[in-house]
Amino acid sequence: MTKTLLSIGHGFSARALSPHLLKQGWRVIGTTRKPEKAEKLEVEGVEPLLWPCDLRPYLEQATHVLTSAGPDEAGDPIMREARSAIVAAAPHLEWVGYLSTTGVYGDHDGGWVDEDSALDPATERGKRRVKAEREWLDIEGLPVHVFRLAGIYGPGRGPFAKLRRGVAQRVIKKNQIFSRIHVDDIAQVLLASINKPNPGRVYNVCDNDPQPPEVVIEYAAKLLGMEPPPAVPFEEAVMSPMARSFYSDSKRVRNDRIKDELGVDLKYPDFKSALHAMLDEEKS
Repeated sequence: MTKTLLSIGHGFSARALSPHLLKQGWRVIGTTRKPEKAEKLEVEGVEPLLWPCDLRPYLEQATHVLTSAGPDEAGDPIMREARSAIVAAAPHLEWVGYLSTTGVYGDHDGGWVDEDSALDPATERGKRRVKAEREWLDIEGLPVHVFRLAGIYGPGRGPFAKLRRGVAQRVIKKNQIFSRIHVDDIAQVLLASINKPNPGRVYNVCDNDPQPPEVVIEYAAKLLGMEPPPAVPFEEAVMSPMARSFYSDSKRVRNDRIKDELGVDLKYPDFKSALHAMLDEEKS
């Protein structure tokens, strides 16, 4: 039987996963709100599905489900629109992945957190994620796995892209620490979980090297042969409300579980190795 992934909200992370599955002969169905993106998905071998739509017939065909759709003010849009269809599909689904965020842990003043740490989000966005995680995990018989992603970067998204567009800032805030993850390693973790399902399990998805944001910008600028942006105190930085909200959390995130339980050997264990590889890939 052909394995079929229904990818709801087929964005940056899901698009890194789908080529691996397609090479193995999977069928991948991806939802998107944008017709122009649907055309790109089709070129990539993914069957595009314009959202909103009735997911029931696609859930009936799926063996696996990945949801990347973030909650809004009214909650998780997939739970709101398709919960009954998901409940009906639960008995035949082999694996369900919910992409969440490490923002659910809240602020730890630069301290360490793991999957057993208390959930105490500092932002409204984080509170919505906690509620959404629980909604998915509470569906009886649904083989849900929760992946709490750190700051995501990769080709076209990250410090190089910001520096080249001239929008990078070297924002300085005392004791501000972020964890990160390259999109290729997100795909690797998801594949490992699909191959070794453990319903109800939660995984932090991040690299081994939490760092202050200005350190990453400085290193990326050096690799590009550019002067780093001038240092700007956090209080004076010009940022969108969403960007500013990321600075309300400072923590280091442990990733032992993806290594110990899923056997993941990170392709990019730290940001330096990833940035070098991204530049080498561009040149080749």
